[in-house]
Amino acid sequence: MPNERMHKFFASLSDQGLMLTYSDVRLRTTYSEVLPPDANLASRISRNVELRVPLISSPMDTVTTASMAIAMAEAGGIGVVHRGLSPEAQAKEIARVKNHLNARIEAPITVQQDETVSDVLTMRERKRYRFHSFPVLDGDGKVVGLVTGSDFDFCQNLNAPVRSIMTPLADLTVGQPGMGPREAFDLMNRQKKKVLLLIGENARLAGLYAFSDMKRIFARAEGQQSEFNVDAKGQLRVAAAVGVGEKALERAALLSRKHCDVFHIDTAHGDSRGVIETLKTLKAQYPDVDIIAGNVSSGDSAKRLADAGADGILVGQGPGSICTTRVIAGIGVPQVSAIYDCVRAIEGSGVPIVADGGIGNSGDMVIALAVGASTVMLGRLLAGTEEAPGETRFLNGMQVKDYRGMGSLGAMRESSASRERYGQASVLPQKLVPEGVEGIVPYRGPVRSVLDQYLGGIRSGMGYIGARTVSELSDRAEIFRITNAGLAESHPHDIAITTEAPNYQRS
Repeated sequence: MPNERMHKFFASLSDQGLMLTYSDVRLRTTYSEVLPPDANLASRISRNVELRVPLISSPMDTVTTASMAIAMAEAGGIGVVHRGLSPEAQAKEIARVKNHLNARIEAPITVQQDETVSDVLTMRERKRYRFHSFPVLDGDGKVVGLVTGSDFDFCQNLNAPVRSIMTPLADLTVGQPGMGPREAFDLMNRQKKKVLLLIGENARLAGLYAFSDMKRIFARAEGQQSEFNVDAKGQLRVAAAVGVGEKALERAALLSRKHCDVFHIDTAHGDSRGVIETLKTLKAQYPDVDIIAGNVSSGDSAKRLADAGADGILVGQGPGSICTTRVIAGIGVPQVSAIYDCVRAIEGSGVPIVADGGIGNSGDMVIALAVGASTVMLGRLLAGTEEAPGETRFLNGMQVKDYRGMGSLGAMRESSASRERYGQASVLPQKLVPEGVEGIVPYRGPVRSVLDQYLGGIRSGMGYIGARTVSELSDRAEIFRITNAGLAESHPHDIAITTEAPNYQRS
């Protein structure tokens, strides 16, 4: 939580009626014993859902579908799949993410001990299974062994029964039904096993672990600083936008069946009756699913959402690069002040704040975390990557991708979810009042390389301040206001840049 120096700084601004955003402030360096690689970026999106890194991809139709959500979770963060899809299509996107890794397979495909090798190989080809290992059952459904790809490769008689080539249960290394992914991975490493069956009472199959996926989750690649963000079953974590009202309940029902980790009630005005009623209903129906809600920009609003049961709160009304809400509606609070006000209002509640919008670079991310946000949500900074929806095209010799606000005219005309988000569900198309624009962003390649730059910047900021963890960052940070001259001095100046840096661009 923000420290006493931070409180005094914002109190003095309040006395003057001033609100600040990222370009208005900087953080003071102090004595440090922390090197950037030693900084721990673990945080939370909600009360119970942890992240390896404090980054979230925004639920926008030009930012997050399954491909982005998979990449975000593999980098240690999480993606929020947008709701500009039908409920069924959105649920399929969630399923793609959850099934991308199958560390623990709850219902493995099995074969019978009396089936012939030929029968099993034919079945595998017909169903296009890409795996080769099958638990073997007897007529009573009890596990009697395991048959693997090596067993099939060295089989001389395809008409032989599976039991003649399998490894018997007595010779297998097995685990208990309650064994977690990390414990299973360690056991498989020690025993050099590629498949680990989980055996319950009466030799009943309770699941299996596949080493290939486990290795992708837990074995760090060279230079990789964080592990995958996975749930207790070893599946990638993912969130989904649901909106408000009956349609939100319809989406939630489908999403819960796909084991979605977080529901996101996403509206332009989170401090409203519809949001609070939807929040309470969802919490009652899905007590085991964390629900984040927003967006708001004042402490009073954040407090109402926390009191209504929100597990996480999104802060930001109008700061996004493609958002025109502040100009069209005349509302909104500059983002740094909004984050601080909301953090202070719910201090001690255990509810994390998500800083949503206005982020232009990794330095802004450090500032958001320093004033108390637990995570930051990114839109434009991810929209130009390979994993973002949409085709890459050329414009004036430059590769670009489309990027638009969910309150843009195009988004509102195409999606009822966008109209609902901005309270215009029943408005005729010709009378829609957009609160966003449509544009293009430069193509930036795979999202992982982009995320590595952002995470490196956050670690660098933590090193300058001497913070080993995200929570320590807000404990130690000292913030101050800068002038326009100070802002100009912060950027490269008095030169013509000849070689672009991968982590710097000025709008």
